[in-house]
Amino acid sequence: MILLAIGAVSATTYAQTDAAGATEPQPAATLFRNVRIFDGQNSSSSTGNNVLVRGNLIERVSTGDIESPAGARVIDGGGRTLMPGLIDAHWHAMFVRPNFASIQNPDVGFLNILATAEAHDTLMRGFTTVRDVGGSVFALKRAIDQKVVPGPRIFPSGAMISVTSGHGDFRQSVDLPRAIGGTPTHMEQTGNVAIADTPDEVRVRVREQLMQGASQIKLTAGGGVSSPHSPLDVTTFTEAELRAAVEAAENWGTYVAVHAYTPQAVQRAIAAGVKCIEHGSLMDEETAKYMASRDIWLSIQPFPDELANAFPPNSEERRKAMEVFAGNDNAYALARKYKLKTAFGTDVLFSAALATRQGQILASLSRWYSAPEILTMATSTNAELLSLSGKRNPYPGALGVVREGAFADLILVDGDPAADIGLVANPAKNFLVIMKDGVIYKDVQPQ
Repeated sequence: MILLAIGAVSATTYAQTDAAGATEPQPAATLFRNVRIFDGQNSSSSTGNNVLVRGNLIERVSTGDIESPAGARVIDGGGRTLMPGLIDAHWHAMFVRPNFASIQNPDVGFLNILATAEAHDTLMRGFTTVRDVGGSVFALKRAIDQKVVPGPRIFPSGAMISVTSGHGDFRQSVDLPRAIGGTPTHMEQTGNVAIADTPDEVRVRVREQLMQGASQIKLTAGGGVSSPHSPLDVTTFTEAELRAAVEAAENWGTYVAVHAYTPQAVQRAIAAGVKCIEHGSLMDEETAKYMASRDIWLSIQPFPDELANAFPPNSEERRKAMEVFAGNDNAYALARKYKLKTAFGTDVLFSAALATRQGQILASLSRWYSAPEILTMATSTNAELLSLSGKRNPYPGALGVVREGAFADLILVDGDPAADIGLVANPAKNFLVIMKDGVIYKDVQPQ
């Protein structure tokens, strides 16, 4: 049984009352007693631990007794597992809940309301951090950071930068020809997409995202599933254009990640200096070897077949989706064979229903990885990828680990997910406490 030393008011309430200007203080500290720890790095869990959180940091981790500070909240874990908050390295907060049709002529206000609701639900699934790789989430991030609304930490890329006809170009034929230097289309004006067709245009679009607070930059280096004019086999940006993006990002001390499925798109991006490949589902062995030799990150997603249901039946988009999904087994096998630095993400698009299965998508990695490997990937490994942002990191400090001095992003799990990864597939039942930045957003009694 979880014993609460003081108060039954949840920290979700704290966040709401803080935003409304109330003065009720949060507990000075939180003490987790008698917990098993999965620390995000070691393959096994250790038992009989006590963890003290003060402010937004883990102050002490000990197998010995920790005296409860005055005014602290005490949670007796009863031997349950305390682990780091989960990290989704490929998320699109603006595009999770809208349907595919509405995104082509978006209502910006409505998109932001949907994204705000989804941010709350993302956090309540135990994902305390996301790397958003395409979408105008700067306002949402600010509202979350200021505790106006609950949600995960967001590492924003800002607009997904594409070329004319590339992945991310949702324009219709009536929008053509494009007037060079003319008024941006509605989709561009929302800040969710930017079109750039020369190295100079790429530099401008990259710098615009950095100006708004992007922690990393996202380009689409090859064809994609959801964009109507973008065959999977095409390679979009030239190497010179990609180099312009890399140079602009590196001038700000950060990096470029690119959407790329095919060997040609992946290899061209790496040659231009890109640090992280998103997807890579159709890569071949030569490409995997090249990635390993250049120490390139692979941010790949275990796409469930249901994701294709976001697209109309018999559509070209659905056909492309199934082609990509079919390539994943080979891509994961190559990632394991060549020991690629591999991050976990979901890339849920246009499906509020599928987003509720975020934890199930993580658990589905059991096709290729053990439970400890999966948990490590979604915590400390993903945090290592986030650290590539350098001084553009909006949350400088240790994420994805349970150790002294790290951010207090924690989940108390009813069971041991390092032994049974299926526990993360049902966060509503199995995640008893969810803490982000030292604030408890979920606190329930075990059944």
